Amino acid sequence: MTAGRSLYQALSDYAAGDFYPYHMPGHKRNPAGGEMADYHKIDITEIDGFDNLHQAEGILKEAQLRANRLYGADETFFLVNGSTGGVLAAIMAAAQPFDEILLARNCHKSVYHAAILHGLIVRYCWPKMISEYDIFDGVSAEEIGNLLDTYPGVKAVVITSPTYEGVLSDIPGIAAAVHERGKILIVDEAHGSHFGLSSHMPQGAIAGGADLIIHSLHKTLPAMTQTALLHVNGDRVDRGKLRGYLSMLQSSSPSYVLMASMDACMKFLEEQGQERFAAMRGHYESFCEKTASLEHIHIGKMTKVSQKRYELKGWDLGKMVISVKGTNMTGKELGDVLRETYHLEMEMTAETYVLAIMTLMDEAAGWQRLADALCEIDDRIEESADEGSFASGKRAAYLNRPLKSRMTPARAFQSEWETIPMQEAAGRTAAGFINLYPPGSPIVAPGEMLDEAVMKQIEEYRRTGLHIQGVSEDGQIVVVAL
Repeated sequence: MTAGRSLYQALSDYAAGDFYPYHMPGHKRNPAGGEMADYHKIDITEIDGFDNLHQAEGILKEAQLRANRLYGADETFFLVNGSTGGVLAAIMAAAQPFDEILLARNCHKSVYHAAILHGLIVRYCWPKMISEYDIFDGVSAEEIGNLLDTYPGVKAVVITSPTYEGVLSDIPGIAAAVHERGKILIVDEAHGSHFGLSSHMPQGAIAGGADLIIHSLHKTLPAMTQTALLHVNGDRVDRGKLRGYLSMLQSSSPSYVLMASMDACMKFLEEQGQERFAAMRGHYESFCEKTASLEHIHIGKMTKVSQKRYELKGWDLGKMVISVKGTNMTGKELGDVLRETYHLEMEMTAETYVLAIMTLMDEAAGWQRLADALCEIDDRIEESADEGSFASGKRAAYLNRPLKSRMTPARAFQSEWETIPMQEAAGRTAAGFINLYPPGSPIVAPGEMLDEAVMKQIEEYRRTGLHIQGVSEDGQIVVVAL
């Protein structure tokens, strides 16, 4: 790849030539190949001159180096099956099968999948809740240190920062606590792929000293769905083993369309990122001014929670937690109104809030439409007179009460399963996951004991129309067979 020439440009030049494909893919770049045929032009396989992702030495190596220069890690890898592949590879490279691992309990289910695949013994750190918004707080560096002293056999620590709702943990403090004890820190920064790229954005986990960092490009940057990056710092992780797991867990025929999208995203950020991030900051500040007079709807900001002691060290300005807690409206009702009346589709609906994701690609009009809609809705809703009502937010959006672990997630998941009605589940051991989706962090993980309180909570979510995975339409769940 010549300097400044992207993978997309190379693919486009090749498609414009007269080479005939006597190789995969089967569409053969034939324009008669159906309604998606236009997208086949740059969809190739590992032909001469286009390198191999699993042993990159040419054009793909240069593309990954472009990403690496932008983010500043020691090494950067392209991921073609989302951040999930990076999470799996990172954990499996950092811990041997049947080792102990320490997880923040609000981690994405892909983290648990790695624990299952490797048969890991899981220890949990339970972040507290930010009561104003019913969302998880950041992870405490002090608590991580204390847990590592309690469980000295732990080989690696996995946390999520920012959280799905944009809450940042003290990565430098946590990294120091982890490294002082000779452990590895993995940060699932899937929702922070824009971090560290501008003075208008937080520094993030790469600068914070984490060993392995996972970014989902498509979540907050202009890249196609399923594109992600895995970054490595230092020498605590065996990179040869990491490459082996990446090769094992990802397709042996990675999509050149997705890889071109990643490289094009990096090129875009090089050329326009600073201007775009500055504009995003300006849009955010204008939005805050326009919504400052809201009386009932509250939008999550650091300044709104600073009067209490929380662990969060920052709040991503692109994650708009729009709360109706304490009003006569639920989060679902707010999401429905925004969708049906204003044609504004939220990222997620929870019990007492909705979540909107804003990025450097949102123009002023997008920010303005949301601000105008919220101001109109705020005029029509009222405070809740019933303190015991669902809308009062007495119950947290995610259950934050440790459940008793009866066995490792791997043992439970790999055991014989039995399907039973929810009403009969109290006292049984979960064999699968039960989670709200999004964001995908488990309410119940395999191996945990189901009790009356958690089953009541799950039924409440179902009754109010939130999206629950792990419970069938007729209320059946899987448990470890007796």
